[in-house]
Amino acid sequence: MGETGGVLHGDAVETLEGWSAPDEEQGELRAHYLRHLRERPDGMWRSCRPEHVTSSALVVDAYGSRVLLTLHKTVGQWLQLGGHCEAGDTTLAGAALREATEESRLTGLSIDPSPVQLSRHQLLAGGCAGAYHLDVQFLVTATAGTEYVVSEESHDLAWFPMDALPDLDHSVQDLVTRTRHRLTLTPRTLSS
Repeated sequence: MGETGGVLHGDAVETLEGWSAPDEEQGELRAHYLRHLRERPDGMWRSCRPEHVTSSALVVDAYGSRVLLTLHKTVGQWLQLGGHCEAGDTTLAGAALREATEESRLTGLSIDPSPVQLSRHQLLAGGCAGAYHLDVQFLVTATAGTEYVVSEESHDLAWFPMDALPDLDHSVQDLVTRTRHRLTLTPRTLSS
């Protein structure tokens, strides 16, 4: 994965070292991720086993009132957008933004470069079955519109009001809750 892999690896370490975990559990995950990256120079790539770093994005509309979720084909649940890092990625935030754009075809997305939360979870299906994703989850805002296109990775995409979500895995629910909290701390200003 060459030089960009080293740049991405370095950005992951820098991002995690500079991030203030919101609670003790998140702090323990942060320490686990950093230990993984210290021990595994290949720790960013899907070929790394038993775990590897991934990057995802909870996309919110410009008003911060709705979230865009994907009904994932392999997992069969409503999830945030995201996935594996690729050779051209140089930052974790950039990987999350790329994934959000690829999976929704939304334009004009903006990303908060500070993670919202970390989620370590085992994959039970697909090409990574049995491996653990060390997911770094970001907040992405749709600023240019909300008309999406469903990608081949999804059964469906849909906007959900934050107060009327479908049945979600606890980690996705936590991501929405933490995102909502972040949005209340940093009020949004919309230009016309």
